[in-house]
Amino acid sequence: MPGPAPKHPSTRARRNNPKAGFESLPATGRSGSVPSWPLLPDPVMLAEKEVSESRICDLQVEIESAEDGRTKGRLRRQLAQAEMSVAVLGLKIEQGRDSEVALWGLLWADPQAVMWDSSVAFQRSVALFVRWQIRAEQGDLKAAPEARMMSDRLGLNPLALQKLRAEIEHAAEAEDRGKRRRAAPGAGVVAAKRRGDGDDDPRSVLSVVT
Repeated sequence: MPGPAPKHPSTRARRNNPKAGFESLPATGRSGSVPSWPLLPDPVMLAEKEVSESRICDLQVEIESAEDGRTKGRLRRQLAQAEMSVAVLGLKIEQGRDSEVALWGLLWADPQAVMWDSSVAFQRSVALFVRWQIRAEQGDLKAAPEARMMSDRLGLNPLALQKLRAEIEHAAEAEDRGKRRRAAPGAGVVAAKRRGDGDDDPRSVLSVVT
């Protein structure tokens, strides 16, 4: 009886090949349009800004009704702090929104973005990484570890990409070309000539006459 049909060469992989089953990502990055930004503005910052604005209104009323100078001075200091808080939060919200959209566009041009196209759920994961990363850049220390964790899930560093069994194609191609070049006959002689080794040896100009 005939045995089982042979596997197609594209489906066969050597067991001792550590790169078997790796997804090859194009070095030129992902092509196509950038998905729409899926997240709403940061609700925590918006709420903090609204509370501070409300506090400003209350302090202004208290200052008008205060009878002694010491009380007015204390309230004015509190008013200045509330106004500074509103200004800082407004700047963070505005700059954060612009930075999020800019980083979002850059990430979707990376080679790793080819993997993210496989699922809509990846879009929100990428968006969450962007939000945590921008917060970390704005000085939020709690956001930095969250951004690192999300970057691992998305394969945004070499080790994380390897764990996801993917590789950027130009890295593998360069390694393969280097191995073939080193294994080629006469590779050592060519390398020596490029370094200038043996230029003073008269035997280097001799040829065999038949």
